[in-house]
Amino acid sequence: MKTFLFTCQLLTITLGGFCQFRVTQTDSAHLPKLVKYNGYLVNALSWLDTVGKHYVVTTETGDYPSKTITDEGYRDAAIYGYHYILNGDSCKLVWRLYDFNKECPVDLEVFFIKNTFTITDLDKNGTPEIWLMYKNVCRGDVSPAPTKIIMYEGDKKYALRGSSKVKINGTDFIGGSYTLDDNLKTANPLIKQYAIALWNKHLIEKF
Repeated sequence: MKTFLFTCQLLTITLGGFCQFRVTQTDSAHLPKLVKYNGYLVNALSWLDTVGKHYVVTTETGDYPSKTITDEGYRDAAIYGYHYILNGDSCKLVWRLYDFNKECPVDLEVFFIKNTFTITDLDKNGTPEIWLMYKNVCRGDVSPAPTKIIMYEGDKKYALRGSSKVKINGTDFIGGSYTLDDNLKTANPLIKQYAIALWNKHLIEKF
């Protein structure tokens, strides 16, 4: 296991604000047995506070033969995210993220985008904001991929949903639009700005 001071700050330094949590990055061999998950481990972080020991885990299944269409070439895939709090022998599931794509006969991609799993405390209320960003697409061409940013603060969920931006010729792009859910629309301005900055940083999709 690797222990480090996990300092998270806004993508644009001029926006200011930071948080510090002493976070442990771990792997499947070192997770407590009470921390249950589906799929293959992508990320696992933990920290300790007055409530207990927190574990945040993200997993992917990868693509596998469809369970509902047995014809060769149809695939399913899913991603999961979990936030557990352990205190003694008790284990509480704070939230569970689940998204999937089924019966895909062409290219299937359901995965967390690298370097987007982040913990912040932008509103400085002592409750970490946990950020996840992923793509979920079944496509046979070069088209924008449905993309989401999901953030949890405690058990409250915030979401930005849209599509990736792809180049169709030398100068023209398609896709890239997004919408904010009601929680994100009315969130602290620093949280909203962070979500949009994270989106813009990972917006363009390269093939």
